[in-house]
Amino acid sequence: MSQALVRIAAGWLLGLMLAVAGGIVAINIVNNSIASPQQPVREYLDALQNGEGEKALGLLHASVPQTNAAMLDGTALQTAAARISGVKYGDAEDRGGNQVMVPIDYTIDGSQLRTEFLLERSGTEWLFFHKWAIVPAALPVLNVTVVNANEATLNGVPVNMPNGRNSFAVFYPGEYEASLSGEYFAAAPTKATLSGRDVPVAPLNLMTEATDGLKDAVGSKVKEFLDTCADTADKEQKLQPDCPFYHTTNNRVVDGTIDWSITEYPAVSIEPFGGRWVVAPLNGKARIKARQVDLFTGAVTELNTVHDFSFTTRLDVDADTVKVTPLLSY
Repeated sequence: MSQALVRIAAGWLLGLMLAVAGGIVAINIVNNSIASPQQPVREYLDALQNGEGEKALGLLHASVPQTNAAMLDGTALQTAAARISGVKYGDAEDRGGNQVMVPIDYTIDGSQLRTEFLLERSGTEWLFFHKWAIVPAALPVLNVTVVNANEATLNGVPVNMPNGRNSFAVFYPGEYEASLSGEYFAAAPTKATLSGRDVPVAPLNLMTEATDGLKDAVGSKVKEFLDTCADTADKEQKLQPDCPFYHTTNNRVVDGTIDWSITEYPAVSIEPFGGRWVVAPLNGKARIKARQVDLFTGAVTELNTVHDFSFTTRLDVDADTVKVTPLLSY
């Protein structure tokens, strides 16, 4: 009986030891996987790529600066994280005081980048499993400016730009692209890549330009003004009409023979200046034809002369209207 009991006890003891060993192995596996310092970082990146800003903010334990929050959720956030690829999680590095640093390596648009997350152990669950949390910090701020515009597009989302500027709280890592695309004004896209909370963020500056559509609209109105001016000068038979062009002579011009025409219309150039859009001075050529009489000899000759002319305008543009006001000096 005693030998049988010893064998039974030995079996129980072996089973207990195996169970303890298995439990230790299981605890280590859990602490190195779902309870590892890397896990909050994985969940954070997943939240970014899913556009779940509230979840990402909770995992990052970050404070939000007093800035525009348009980039912190939904499409804008998903777009920022969409180009993150090839993510590799490094081993946790001890930083003392129950803190570790977890590095991740990844690429954005082919550029190799690294972000480091500082975490601290905040306790345990079920006595054995570690709890880790990203150390709190403020979110970075991205500054955006745009020339002569009060709106822009940032990561596919329309944003207001009071007085041509705004600041946006942003998550990291990510890529942010600003652009302006309108019927009359546009700016080429410009990008900034943010890899960490302490990495300086390059501002996005949109250099707005007048579109070909606006130049064509202004050119059409200038052409209409000049053609009307020439037609009116013909009807009124004026050598010096209320137009940018005129002709002076000491001869007598035969009434009814004056014929003005525009031989070269001005090229239109529109530039920003002093918070407005201005049209550069408009230069062109006009031809006058007429019959003239020399007051001294009485000889009759044909007048056919081309005159250079130049004038300025005031340009006013609203949402769907272009107004060009000629400014003539006499």
